[in-house]
Amino acid sequence: MSYQVLARKWRPQNFKEMVGQEHVLRALINALDSDRLHHAYLFTGTRGVGKTTIARILAKCLNCETGVTSEPCGTCSSCQEIVAGNFVDLIEVDAASRTKVEDTRELLDNVQYAPTRGRYKVYLIDEVHMLTGHSFNALLKTLEEPPPHVKFLFATTDPQKLPVTILSRCLQFNLKRMPVDMISGHLNTILKEEKTPFDEPSLRLIARAADGSMRDALSLLDQSIAFGNNEVKEDEVREMLGTISHEPLLHLLKAVSAGNGESILQQVEDLSGVTPDFEAATDAMISLLHQLAVQQVVPKAQQDDDGIVKLAQELTKEDVQLYYQIALNGRRDLPLSPDPRSGFEMILLRMLSFRPLREGMQLEDSSTSPETSQDEVKKKSTDVEVIAGQNLEQNAGNNTENSTEAVKKKLETNPQFSPENSPKKEQETNPQLAPQKPAKPMAEPPPWNTAENNYFSNEASDNNNTSPQSKSPQQTSLQPKNPQQKIKEEPQQAPQINTVEKISWHNVVPQLKLEGRAAELIKHCLLESEDDGIINLLLDKSSEGLLADSVKQQIESALAGFYGDNVRLVLNIAEADIDGSQGSYTGRASSESAENETPARRVARLKAEEQQQAEQNIANDPFVIELQNRFGAQIVPGSVKPIN
Repeated sequence: MSYQVLARKWRPQNFKEMVGQEHVLRALINALDSDRLHHAYLFTGTRGVGKTTIARILAKCLNCETGVTSEPCGTCSSCQEIVAGNFVDLIEVDAASRTKVEDTRELLDNVQYAPTRGRYKVYLIDEVHMLTGHSFNALLKTLEEPPPHVKFLFATTDPQKLPVTILSRCLQFNLKRMPVDMISGHLNTILKEEKTPFDEPSLRLIARAADGSMRDALSLLDQSIAFGNNEVKEDEVREMLGTISHEPLLHLLKAVSAGNGESILQQVEDLSGVTPDFEAATDAMISLLHQLAVQQVVPKAQQDDDGIVKLAQELTKEDVQLYYQIALNGRRDLPLSPDPRSGFEMILLRMLSFRPLREGMQLEDSSTSPETSQDEVKKKSTDVEVIAGQNLEQNAGNNTENSTEAVKKKLETNPQFSPENSPKKEQETNPQLAPQKPAKPMAEPPPWNTAENNYFSNEASDNNNTSPQSKSPQQTSLQPKNPQQKIKEEPQQAPQINTVEKISWHNVVPQLKLEGRAAELIKHCLLESEDDGIINLLLDKSSEGLLADSVKQQIESALAGFYGDNVRLVLNIAEADIDGSQGSYTGRASSESAENETPARRVARLKAEEQQQAEQNIANDPFVIELQNRFGAQIVPGSVKPIN
């Protein structure tokens, strides 16, 4: 006897042998047992999930000689002829090859005649969406009022192409894709019955490659048995499918996390000798990052894979999400690269370049020689921050007209920088270029690398219209453990030795150097009170979704590290919205309202004030006014942006 492929040999012959699709089987079994049969059934779903198989079993149930039942005998002549495919009252039609309206009319010519042998005349039309509009119209009348001895069974992979008039006259059942565990379990059962040696990892590889289709899985299993000489082994299945083990990918991700570019390129070189298909390697990388993300959220998800469990503990959730997004975008751009290998390398190099800097990592600077010490690099970055703060305060104090005239005069008198025409000398001769207030130095740059730091580190831009006596920022009695970390808000007349000023909550927040969700959450908090090492923070209700035990522990540890005491944090959620950072602001807030605003609200308010001042400066600019009067010019709304 000739060999029969597994997909046909192991095709279910009754509902009990079906794997999956319980929601469909339950409805059909109940309908058969209670004799509540519809005249038309539509089975939809992707390829190989059991649409035609269920239709044939249903035809067998309707025409079994023992009666209409959900458990056909399988031994009577009707059941055996249906299995063999020569039952006269089961008319199977492939709509893809019979799309013409003449074919449909010919098919329906014999509908009015009674079945020859069976109880029902069953029309099984596969890929019914391939019929033309005229064919559907020819079918519509018969489908609406069929003879009592006729049943229609439709199967399609694309129900969207069916007219609604057809859909409304059918009972529709949507068959689902089968999960990996279900497919691999069924393959396990088949191989044991076939007495074929195998290992479990190879079956999971086949199940993933089948993409939810049991028929595809059985076809791949046939191919694997032939490829492995009557054995199914993981290495041989990987070679057949063109996939790679995740071990090299785990080492690549470790090299990215460690910042070792040389190791990355060397491992890609080694990988090219084993797996030339780098598109498949990119897909495997994305799949691995997905498994790492799942492992981090649900630790019990990958307990059988020690490599994934260990790497998920070493990487942060933010890193995994960033690497996944870079790999996903890189996979989309892979066909645009000169060759797949260079595109795969660029994905890894992007991960290396954009990975978040952690504490203890050394920042590489091409302008700094290797002999430059870390103290010099830190001093230079601090000097840059101080100069930036001076420029910001100077620009905040000047209006647009004066700043424009000063820039013009500077370009006319001093086109090139020289010691004779230094900025300091220009400030002595031109009062407009002199800073309005002395800059307040910051010992360390804020940890947030965004423009919002300008508002946290610059008090001058917050209360330009208030006197120093009117300022009353929120205070804490806890003192920082390192006096170098404090930020003086106002110069004192007679500072005392070994005393530390109380620090505003808005200046404490950036010094905590928080990251991720913790950094975002604390920006929406108000300092309620502090007593005996207990810090009470009030969290805006709209930001309650950011709260978690791990986030609270990060904030508490940061506060303890900043103040040097055994600090305990109490987070209370406000009953109403106290933040409103997404709202709009007009005018300047008073000192009393400023001390009761969250850092996020403070940033939004100061941005709105800058925007309002910029629009006012443009509207009052003489050149703009002249353009409006002479040429009828108009300022485009939303086009004015403040320059920091």
